[in-house]
Amino acid sequence: MRYLGLDLGGTNIKGAVVETTGDVPSVVWTGSEPTLAERGPDNVAETMIQLGADAVSATGPIDGVGIGVPGLFDFATGAVIFLTNLPGPWEGYPLRSAIAGGLGVPATMINDARAFTLAEGTVGAGRHSRTLICMTLGTGVGGGIMIDGRLHFGAFGTAGEIGHMTVQPGGPVCGCGNSGCLEAVTRAPVIAEAAGKETIEDVLDAVAKGDQRSIGALDTAIDHMAVGLAGLLTVFGPDRIVIGGGVAAAGDVLFDRIRAAVRSKVTLVPPEKVEIVPAELGPEAGAIGSALAAVAAPSADEQFMIGEIPSAAMRRDQ
Repeated sequence: MRYLGLDLGGTNIKGAVVETTGDVPSVVWTGSEPTLAERGPDNVAETMIQLGADAVSATGPIDGVGIGVPGLFDFATGAVIFLTNLPGPWEGYPLRSAIAGGLGVPATMINDARAFTLAEGTVGAGRHSRTLICMTLGTGVGGGIMIDGRLHFGAFGTAGEIGHMTVQPGGPVCGCGNSGCLEAVTRAPVIAEAAGKETIEDVLDAVAKGDQRSIGALDTAIDHMAVGLAGLLTVFGPDRIVIGGGVAAAGDVLFDRIRAAVRSKVTLVPPEKVEIVPAELGPEAGAIGSALAAVAAPSADEQFMIGEIPSAAMRRDQ
């Protein structure tokens, strides 16, 4: 069988087709189109449908489509509640039914960070892990948890929101409404501002050249990451932590620091057994994970695909 994944991002929409004929799903096609979010939800949905049609032309008919979204949605209706980094009147937009109708196949929705986790845990750097923690570092901080090969959503559908753990009580206000969240103190723009640079890439270049302000900004952010990750290690005892996203592309200059900082804060887990590794699937991970969500959807229990629940949005707005 063949499933399409569409990952809706602020800059690009990425697509991937996964085949399930063997023991391990295989990726047989990837593609991308600019989101052009300023043109509005209808046009973005049309772009997604056209990218899906391109995938069908390249690989043949599909049995379902998974849609990864960067924000909140109503699982029951498939309507958008809130999307980060996408301008326009998205609230209430029936994205799931629009894509399903446009492509003529069943559609499933999943939060983009959970899609990343599902991909890396199934065919990426976290495969074969019994308990896996994934984290994405970029404009925001996302994450997910897999236990025994299944995404873990918890009782309210929001388990795995690593970016919204409090790591600095009384710290800066986060977009979720809380103060001192991991995302509020470690996302790329915050690190760049602390370093006096335009972008995170500028920061990492400066770190490589020995710039002390940039090194300090990065190390401060990493110390906050270590607080969060050490807590997750203590609570979940994962075999492996996989980190991806734009910031993670820095390689050893980042990972060596993260490993050392986390290990210094772990007392109940043997530090030498803490595996912190970069993601393997690159920018297509979200699309691959969205396709895998569509594979799992027909046999999943009702909690499996919950990305966010309406009450989460209501709490955020209060």
